Amino acid sequence: MSKVPLTARGAAQLKEELKRLKSEERPKVTAAIATARAHGDLKENAEYHAAKEQQGLMEARIRDIEAKLGNAQIIDVTAVNAGGKVVFGSTVHLVDTDGGEAKYQIVGEDEADIKNGLLSIGSPIARALIGKREGDEVEVSTPSGKRSYEITAVEYI
Repeated sequence: MSKVPLTARGAAQLKEELKRLKSEERPKVTAAIATARAHGDLKENAEYHAAKEQQGLMEARIRDIEAKLGNAQIIDVTAVNAGGKVVFGSTVHLVDTDGGEAKYQIVGEDEADIKNGLLSIGSPIARALIGKREGDEVEVSTPSGKRSYEITAVEYI
């Protein structure tokens, strides 16, 4: 499996979620299964089946996080010095040709949150920005059509 890029913040968030799932959620689900099992016949016990399903989903998420962290390439954005070039982890300030402004940090798939300005490395906008420099104009194909942006600043924060 190939390495998955993550910012240090994204790796910390995944580690925290993993810790919470193992130390808090897993014991709750185990207790719910034990309680449901105590109610008797398991064939027709909806509470038991729901708890078992919840356990399966939680264990799958735990395995998913462990795999991602095991294959993670953690990138310290503050140590990157690409000389104004857009790279993974950089924060890019854009001006739309329509006059709108935007600021995005390019992050890993699991960290993406467009409402908070965290843009997935796999998104069309991020793919178009990677490798460009301050002052470059970028044309991006979006579901709503082609859009043009000018890169006004690139930060490594």
